Amino acid sequence: MITLQLEQGLAELGLRPPPEAADQLDRYAQLLLEKNQVMNLTAITEPGQVASLHMLDCAALLTLGELEGKTLVDVGTGAGFPGMVLKILSPSLDVTLLDSLAKRLDWLEEVREELGLTGIGTVHARAEEYAVKHRESFDVAASRAVAALPVLAELCLPLIKVGGVFLAMKSVDSEAELTRASGAIAKLGGTVERTVDYAIPGTDVRHRVIVIRKTGKTPEKYPRAFAKIKKSPLS
Repeated sequence: MITLQLEQGLAELGLRPPPEAADQLDRYAQLLLEKNQVMNLTAITEPGQVASLHMLDCAALLTLGELEGKTLVDVGTGAGFPGMVLKILSPSLDVTLLDSLAKRLDWLEEVREELGLTGIGTVHARAEEYAVKHRESFDVAASRAVAALPVLAELCLPLIKVGGVFLAMKSVDSEAELTRASGAIAKLGGTVERTVDYAIPGTDVRHRVIVIRKTGKTPEKYPRAFAKIKKSPLS
């Protein structure tokens, strides 16, 4: 059981989630590790590390003050990080979990039902395809996907309303990556507002959130087809 670890970590982050949130996260972790035996969802398999390196890492986004009552799309959600964690901790969020692998989303639907969550849905699509009919529809886009920032920016910024925000979860040594992405971010209507480094409670691990504000409309030609995005990232 990792409920106590989660409660302590959330308190250390200064968060006050609903009373049932730590138990729900604990159950989510159990379901993750059970499913991971037959589906590759995480390389982290020790419950305490799942609590810290997945759950509490994602929870840190709530310290930014950007999410209460907003619509959020989690681009490349994978095993539900960060979107599922954020929904559990902040029930007022309206969350869309977007991923290109249907099997992951089927499992996330099982988790949603098991935890009794509402206001959260899954979409099986590539982000650049989803943007065709859902352009500038969300207050927030978040991504913990392992992809270069110019690629993530082109996938995420078209989905965000002007005035909204893209939260890119990165390592603390991402300065060079951010520098390379500055031209792409500007072309897509974004402005780097700040970077926030944080310590994951109970560990010596530090991560970073790059906060990119949508300050102008994304030109209609973006996002491009993924093959073009990957072959020739914006600069």
